[in-house]
Amino acid sequence: MVYFIGAGPGDPDLITVKGKKIVEQADVIIYAGSLVNKQIIDCRKKDAIVYNSASMTLEEVIDTIEKAEKEGKLVARVHTGDPSIYGAIREQMDLLEEKGIDYKIIPGVSSFVGAAAAINKEFTLPGVTQTVILTRMEGRTPVPEKESLESLAKHRASMCIFLSVHMIDEVIKRLSTHYPMNTPIAVIQKATWDDQKIVLGTLQNIAQKVKIAGITKTAQILVGDFLGNEYEYSKLYDKNFSHEYRSAK
Repeated sequence: MVYFIGAGPGDPDLITVKGKKIVEQADVIIYAGSLVNKQIIDCRKKDAIVYNSASMTLEEVIDTIEKAEKEGKLVARVHTGDPSIYGAIREQMDLLEEKGIDYKIIPGVSSFVGAAAAINKEFTLPGVTQTVILTRMEGRTPVPEKESLESLAKHRASMCIFLSVHMIDEVIKRLSTHYPMNTPIAVIQKATWDDQKIVLGTLQNIAQKVKIAGITKTAQILVGDFLGNEYEYSKLYDKNFSHEYRSAK
């Protein structure tokens, strides 16, 4: 069996219990070494074979899995965050299916929720927004025109921008087509790692602050009024609001 495991955003304690158990049992571990904290796989068996996929091609990854599967070995394919978000796992799964190799996915804590935790914020504030947008700027991987940053900015929802901090000036230019320049924004590098960096500001000044902090990669950009302090209380715990489990007082 092959397991695709979400290793979480960085803190080795944020891998799920289920994911850690598979890492502990695995005969072969293929992990995204450029992003995954290596402490995640320190719990492995002494005789486990470890591959760093940062230097491997898709074909090499699949060949390694296929060889291990033929030998009856348990494979842990360890991705950063949650593998369903910018994890490039679809192509791996399709090739495994073509070869008749069984696999399962163990979800993980994504960096965007790790980033929100790092700054003690909630994405979905009543009276502010109930929508979270996950996106990125185009780079080597293109982004459909209908999903351009300026198009998404029209909603002025809570937005999490992956893989784009190295283009912070262009990010701000596109966001400012719809978000006011005083909109709060946060940049969190390596959220939940021991050396995480947090930079807070507005669309007006965040680019300069990010450059001064020397942040050029491995960072989440969070933008929206959820970062502010004005919101309505939830009805969930409102004493005047009744629901299935509680009557209004």
